[in-house]
Amino acid sequence: MTNALPPERILILDFGAQYTQLIARRIRESRVYCEIWPYSRSIEAVRAFDPRGIVLYGGPASLAGREPPICDRRILDLPVPILGICYGQQLLAHQLGGEVLPAERREFGSAEIQVDAGCDLFHGLGGPDGRLKVWMSHGDRVERMPPGFRSAAHSSNSPFAAMASTSGPVRVGVQFHPEVVHTPHGREILDNFVFRICGLSPTWTMGSFTERAIQAVRDQVGDGKIVLALSGGVDSSVVALLLHRAVGDQLTCIFVDNGVLRHGEAQRVRDVFETHFHVPLKFVDATDRFLRALDGVTDPETKRKRIGYEFIAVFEEEAARIGDVGFLAQGTLYPDVIESVSDRGPSATIKSHHNVGGLPERMKLTLVEPLRELFKDEVREVGRELGLPEEIVRRQPFPGPGLAVRIVGPVTREKLDVLRAADLIVQDEIRAAGLEDHLWQSFAVLLPVRSVGVMGDERTYEEVIAVRCVESQDGMTADWARLPGEVLARISNRIINEVRGVNRVVYDISSKPPSTIEWE
Repeated sequence: MTNALPPERILILDFGAQYTQLIARRIRESRVYCEIWPYSRSIEAVRAFDPRGIVLYGGPASLAGREPPICDRRILDLPVPILGICYGQQLLAHQLGGEVLPAERREFGSAEIQVDAGCDLFHGLGGPDGRLKVWMSHGDRVERMPPGFRSAAHSSNSPFAAMASTSGPVRVGVQFHPEVVHTPHGREILDNFVFRICGLSPTWTMGSFTERAIQAVRDQVGDGKIVLALSGGVDSSVVALLLHRAVGDQLTCIFVDNGVLRHGEAQRVRDVFETHFHVPLKFVDATDRFLRALDGVTDPETKRKRIGYEFIAVFEEEAARIGDVGFLAQGTLYPDVIESVSDRGPSATIKSHHNVGGLPERMKLTLVEPLRELFKDEVREVGRELGLPEEIVRRQPFPGPGLAVRIVGPVTREKLDVLRAADLIVQDEIRAAGLEDHLWQSFAVLLPVRSVGVMGDERTYEEVIAVRCVESQDGMTADWARLPGEVLARISNRIINEVRGVNRVVYDISSKPPSTIEWE
């Protein structure tokens, strides 16, 4: 925990749910800070964090199964309100002396509950008939509440769809999921817990975070030198401005042109950071070096590894030229931190995270990660607080290996030229149609096939471009975007007419899963 964190905070204990981040996002959207921890964290760590409220979140396990995940019983005795959701409610009941059994009829999907009077969790909700639509997803249910609890809501299938303690610190549990959009009043239910029950204030703003983060960086870095690999993406751009605001010319940003960037990207970074913001910037054109490393490579993972290796080598060389550097900054975000934690209970580790491919270990520098408590949308707000141009704040994610993984097969200068020209048209038309903010990503892919066509009176045998546009909240899942037909027509027409060597355009209508967003 850094000095950038507010004193009022909620702790979420994760028991392996796939969408734990969603409950955290809902609470933060109400401007209250929260963190996600694995259920196995010690009582000492929880006490040191000093939460003003605790959420026991769901998970796929059953208390009737073998070795179900169970948190330290002493956590339930802390003098703060606790909300149990789904498995969290069942665990609360189980550990406090109630009974949980497999339900005769499992419940997945929309349901209706009858709210019982007198529970602050449902304050102002339920209407005159006391009924609420909710989203259920469970196979077990509470059959007998613990001593000192009463029913707060029931349904035709769940006698204790919600329960609440009658004395002592507030303990409430709900069988349904208030964090999903399918529970229409879920936001109000969570707000009632956070504000009415825990008594917190909506003080988690990106303005207040930015001020605390700047001071935290000053305290950490002192008068030392710090380097940052600046890519021009949202995360590294926000870090660059925040660090420059904190320590000025003690920061040096290193921008490496690896030859697989989008059209005009390198000059755009120089214009924004070097010319406009006057951030110390070392610009390295390593195009030839990277393309030699990629020569003849077709395997996607080999492409990524070679680009990562070369980047590390170039970055190390440039950092060594600066001399006496003690700190390395990274644009690590909270989802990266969550996904990298191995002690996550029954949920699998999604990936190990290092923003710059192992640099911290090799360079023996102290890490500075001022954004590690933030979600992506919060980072964008910090960017706006710092005056970052909207074209960067709203920028879509771009893969670290760049266009190399959007050329299926070997990478050459000629193919890069074709793909850059096609991709620029995709970006232009998406922007012109006002769709940029509605899409998670939109880009072109150069396929390793040729297609027969006719241009004028001549037969052609040329390249094929695939256009990929997806909608997503966090990139973990994505659906292909249903673009208007006229937008697709303009994209196709322009690419075929303006990009020499292409005579066919196709549109990717695959979702993730089973496909990935990128082709490689």
